[in-house]
This record gives sequence, structure tokens and C-alpha cells, in this order.
Amino acid sequence: MSRTIRASLALALTVLLGGCMSDDGVNDPLPRMSKDKAQAWAQHWVESMARTTRSEIIPGTPEANFHPCTGKNGETADDGRFMLMFNARTKLPRDRYVEATRALRDELTKQGFEIAGYQEGPGQERGAYGLQASHPRDKQYVSASDVGDDVWSLSVDTPCLLPPDAEQQQF
Repeated sequence: MSRTIRASLALALTVLLGGCMSDDGVNDPLPRMSKDKAQAWAQHWVESMARTTRSEIIPGTPEANFHPCTGKNGETADDGRFMLMFNARTKLPRDRYVEATRALRDELTKQGFEIAGYQEGPGQERGAYGLQASHPRDKQYVSASDVGDDVWSLSVDTPCLLPPDAEQQQF
């Protein structure tokens, strides 16, 4: 990934997600983003991961799944807050699995992610290669793994987001 793209992405993430995030309490302001912008942002991340792994997104596989947010104590709100899980499948030859896994780990680490899980085989079984990572400040979660012969799954999960025009419900 070029420095220009990385710098642009880092700035966008700071503006879109990092500016109003905090772990201090249940009523801390949530980051604001529309579902359309969240989907575009997550798709951009998946596309960036595909470029980093030098894999090709399989047409028709990108999928956005929106879910209501549930607080750590099981609380739910009626203010429209949501989470997005965005996934796509990519073509990636088996002989590049280790290279792809390492490249993605290195790039995510540079971007400030903490690697939560990492495996690079060996083995012929599915799921032997991949990683899971989260960003400590921005709270997004990404994962990548082999899921079939020459097929990888790339996923991005957003933190809880509040639509721009919604009034945040207090607990």
C-alpha cells in the first residue's frame, strides 16, 4: 500500500472514528456515520486488504450485514446505533498464503492494529492461514483467513456507530 493511501486512510479513520471514541463509560459519545458511509468505509478496508495480500475480490461476494449494537451489560438502544460486518471472498493461490498472511500482519501492525490471532500453516486443511486484529483506539476489527481452495475471506467489523442525525440515547 502506498504511503499516500496509508496517510489518507489514517486521516480518514481518525476523523470518522477516532475523534469521539472513549472507553470511559456507557454514555460516551459514539462515532457518527451513516450506514452508506460505513459500508463504503468497510468496503474500502476490504479492498485495501485485498491489495495488501495481492488477491482479487471474487465478484458477487462482498456482503454487508448491519446489526443493532448491544452494550457490554446487554443494554440495547432505540436511537438507531448499529454495527456493520462486511465480508468478501478473494482468489489467492495457495503458494502465496504465507506471503499474504505476513504482508497483512505487517501492514496492520504499521496501521496501529493489535494482532489478536495469527497462524501461517502448515497444513492442507482450511483455516490454517490468517489473522485477526483490532484497532485499540478506533475499535474496528479485521480478519483474514483461507476458507477454500485458493479462496480467502476478508472481513471488517465496525464499532458501534450512530447515524449522523440521531440523538444518542443515554443509559
